[in-house]
Amino acid sequence: MKMKHFIWVSAMITLLCYTTNSLNAQNMKKEEVLQNPSVFPIGDANVQYAKFFIGQSYLARLTQNDELNCPVSNVTFEPGCRNNWHSHTGGQILIAVGGRGYYQEKGKNARLLLPGDVVEIAPDVVHWHGAAPDSWFSHLAIECNPETNQNTWLEPVDDQAYAEATSPQGIAATSVSRNGTTRFINLGNNLAQTDPELEEIFTNFAFGETQQYGDLDTRMRILVTMASTIAMSTAGEYQKTLQAAFVNGVTPLEIKEVLYHAVPYVGMAKVAELISIANGFLSSKGVKLPLEPQAVITSENRMEKGLTLQKSIFGERIDKMYETAPQGQLHFQEYLSANCFGDYQTRPVLDVKTREMLTFAILVSLGGCEAQVKGHIQGNINVGNDKSVLLTVITQLLPYIGYPRTLNALACLNEIVPEDK
Repeated sequence: MKMKHFIWVSAMITLLCYTTNSLNAQNMKKEEVLQNPSVFPIGDANVQYAKFFIGQSYLARLTQNDELNCPVSNVTFEPGCRNNWHSHTGGQILIAVGGRGYYQEKGKNARLLLPGDVVEIAPDVVHWHGAAPDSWFSHLAIECNPETNQNTWLEPVDDQAYAEATSPQGIAATSVSRNGTTRFINLGNNLAQTDPELEEIFTNFAFGETQQYGDLDTRMRILVTMASTIAMSTAGEYQKTLQAAFVNGVTPLEIKEVLYHAVPYVGMAKVAELISIANGFLSSKGVKLPLEPQAVITSENRMEKGLTLQKSIFGERIDKMYETAPQGQLHFQEYLSANCFGDYQTRPVLDVKTREMLTFAILVSLGGCEAQVKGHIQGNINVGNDKSVLLTVITQLLPYIGYPRTLNALACLNEIVPEDK
């Protein structure tokens, strides 16, 4: 099959996966037990190959004309199901069409698979593939060179190896396009089909050049980008960061806490809709709401604890703010201490360094907050986030907030922490 034709087929399969949920019900068997994550039939229990799988899988042959010389089947895995290590003398192509799964080659990190991902497996490469621990997964299996292609089945992927491979630390750092899929999933936005040039330019920049700058880990890159989308109240981009957070090990508590943290900086009017989106997302992943309460203050001590936290970050500056505030405006300083820091920032889900970094990301993304940006640049420095860290945050956000806000943030940073001559 020619490469352009294959890419077109892959794109169409991806589009089908996102466009119609109604077909799922039609294709599902034993729906009180099974879950069909894709638009393709789930088929019957994979009895013939059951001895080579841990957990239950299902097989549906999709092509019937052998003269086409291209057998295609839909394989569906229950959560935690995976096949043994194995290889194919003629190679194989996998196209993920539903749920979340993993593919791993011997000696390499596992690769997260999401709908639309394509895996090209060379002949004789030892590998395994299967579902995530908490998700059903379906992929199309395309047999290459079917006349001579033979499978060699090897040892099972035991529970320890599977747990290590599917942990956030075990997932492979992948190519530019793969980062775009793994970290910030395109949820139903067919930009690749409607505006492929823009999609390529943005993907190469947001998940190529800017990702190569600085030492910020994947988790923090996701969190600061999530905070930025909250500040700009961009629901579509926020949804992408939710999925990215979920597949990269950010906990439900942390996801919700970024929203809570943003409230005193951007206002509830911007956050309320995104809280609903986050709740719907977490519920779809089986997370029971509400989450466990995290408050460590009372109405009696919120002012005291908030002020103590403020001073631990900003030092004597807080005393000066109280001393110089006009009498009729003193209540704003008290609100900052009791509400912004007492009610919100004393919550233990996120540490002070993370919170100051998120605050910086929020203020930079809002724009027009240069005085506050400068104050929190100093706060970040005071808690251990040095200039290189803040430069990395600004670089990470550039594709999302644009150059004017980015350059304003850079000017503030250079004013507070001048470049070494």
